[in-house]
Order: sequence, then C-alpha cells, then structure tokens
Amino acid sequence: MTSVDLSGKRCLVTGAGRGIGRQLALDFARAGAAVAVLDRDAAPIAEVVGAIEAAGGTATGVTRDLADLRAIEPTLETLMQSFGTIDILVNNAAVVVARSFVDTSLDELDTMLRVNLQAPFVCAQVVAKAMLRQKSGRIINMASHSGLLGSSNRAGYAASKGGILGATRVMAVELAPHGITVNAIAPGPIESAHTRAAHSGERRAAWNEAVPLGRYGEAAEVSAAALFLASPGASYITGQTLAVDGGFTAAGLILQHAG
Repeated sequence: MTSVDLSGKRCLVTGAGRGIGRQLALDFARAGAAVAVLDRDAAPIAEVVGAIEAAGGTATGVTRDLADLRAIEPTLETLMQSFGTIDILVNNAAVVVARSFVDTSLDELDTMLRVNLQAPFVCAQVVAKAMLRQKSGRIINMASHSGLLGSSNRAGYAASKGGILGATRVMAVELAPHGITVNAIAPGPIESAHTRAAHSGERRAAWNEAVPLGRYGEAAEVSAAALFLASPGASYITGQTLAVDGGFTAAGLILQHAG
C-alpha cells in the first residue's frame, strides 16, 4: 500500500492490461488517482478496471493498439473529453523481440520503434498540450536497462529504449518552464508472466549473477518508483532516468570473496 496521495489527479497508463502496467494502474488508483487503463486487448482492460472499481477506485478502459500511430491523437482527445484532462501520463506499453542483431528483421525493428519510441512520443505530445494549458503535469516514460547497457539479443529493443531516454531529456527541458516534469524509469529484470515464459534457465541464472541484489525485481518495486516521480516529493526532479534494477547498471567487477 502506497503512502503517496494522488487524490484528484487523473492518470493515463498505457500497456496497463498486464505485468508492470497492470501494477501501475492498480497502485495509482490506490493512491487516489482516477486511472485510464489503455491496452490493445479488451479482456485484460476489463479485468483491471473491474479490480480498481471493486476496491472503490475510479477507472475507465481504452482499447487501442499503439502501433497505429495516427489513431493515437483522436483516441486520447476523445478520452480527455469524457475523462478529463490528464495530470499524469505513464508511457508503459512496449514490445520486446528477443533476436540477435544480425537476425532482427526490418518488420520486427519497425514494430519496436513504433510501439516503444514513436507511440510514447505521440502520447506525450497529445497529453502535453493539455498539460500546457493547466501549466502542470507529470510524464513518466518507461525505458529499460537495455537503453543504458548492451544485453544480448536486444539490439532492436535497445535502439527503441535508448531513443526514449534521449527524447525524455529534451521533453523535460522544453516543458520545464510550464511546470511539467518528464522522467524515465529503467527497470532491470522484473518477475512477470513474460519473463517467466521468455527467460531461459541460462538467462535467469546470468541475471541473478549480474544483479548485485541477486534477484529479479517485482512489478510493485517499479510502480513505487513511478508513484514517487508522480508525487509532490519529486517536484524538482526532471529529465532524469531512475534505474530500478537491483544495482545492475551501477555494477562493475563483482567478486563473491575479497581478493
């Protein structure tokens, strides 16, 4: 349970039907925000909205595949007409294709760049225009350790996440005079249905060895970072990337025994 109070705020979470996105939607609702749950699949949206409402929160669902870039602006404009202006945007939706650099197809690269870079760019543009009118707002872009360091079989994904880190810094600089902060979160390995299915025993062992805390993170730990960045306590933080990765991106040589 969070101690952050976001009562009266309206939050949009993309990719909120499962995994980290689902946790974000539930936790922002617990903090008092009204939450718009956006995902490409209707069934998980209904489940998340139902869970929020059953707990006494306010939520609305939006079905949209963010790969359809030209549909984003009318979708969000329609949402804001009925839901109200967006105070907090969490760009969480993403596509991961695990493929070596030389084997990554143009179609796979295009999909990752569309969903992971271009879509959050457009979502932020649309929402920022509303935030400019109210002279306040928080934008949180979900990046990845892959945008900071090179991990095997992640060339296309790293390109998309590295791009959103660069865009975050420029967004932050341009929007700061208007009372809008923009930050990124770079998760390391996080326990989820996806990682449990996609990470081989070899990859999981390698992660546990490489992460100084020696384990995968939990979605709630990523959500806690997002809640902080959305809170009044983070009002003087903008243009930053917060790695929630158990120390992975800080680590150098790790010895189990001194010597």
